[in-house]
Amino acid sequence: MRHVLAAALILTAAMPALAELKPGAAAPTFTAQGAVAGQAFNVDLKAALKKGPVVLYFFPAAFTPGCNAEAHAFAEAIDAFKAQGATVIGMTAGNTDQIAKFSSAYCAGKFPVAAATPAVAAGYDVALKRPDGSASGYTSRTSYVITPDDRIYFVYSDANAAEHVAKTLDAVKRYRATRR
Repeated sequence: MRHVLAAALILTAAMPALAELKPGAAAPTFTAQGAVAGQAFNVDLKAALKKGPVVLYFFPAAFTPGCNAEAHAFAEAIDAFKAQGATVIGMTAGNTDQIAKFSSAYCAGKFPVAAATPAVAAGYDVALKRPDGSASGYTSRTSYVITPDDRIYFVYSDANAAEHVAKTLDAVKRYRATRR
């Protein structure tokens, strides 16, 4: 409970990222340590993009109410993403020591979740800052749809977790409709 309260206070005090990447921008490629179903997993964006579009969603911290709900919603919708040939990857800079457990508990082992390094958070412009400008150690709630040619196709940034799944799935469907 203390971790949840501390995260809530930090997130409340943190200022949002100044601007996320825009559609058409190059998506920074990365590899990151993560987990699927509680097992260590190396997340490689370049390899995932070879299979089709990638939904890369950043969330503030594992085991916080909104992030739990968002991960569960992505897990529930994973078959719809797969039907469109899309891969879902979750990333966070908060509570990264709990990613393996989170990948089983809320992601239901259906997609990888990884630790966003400061370089990845900066590259995607999702690092939250404290009012004094220092790094908070958390990422904004921002979802990207990235095309196989390493381009940002869609971006949605909103602290409310509820719309991220529907909006990214709609974007993947629009992208796929232009490729058939």
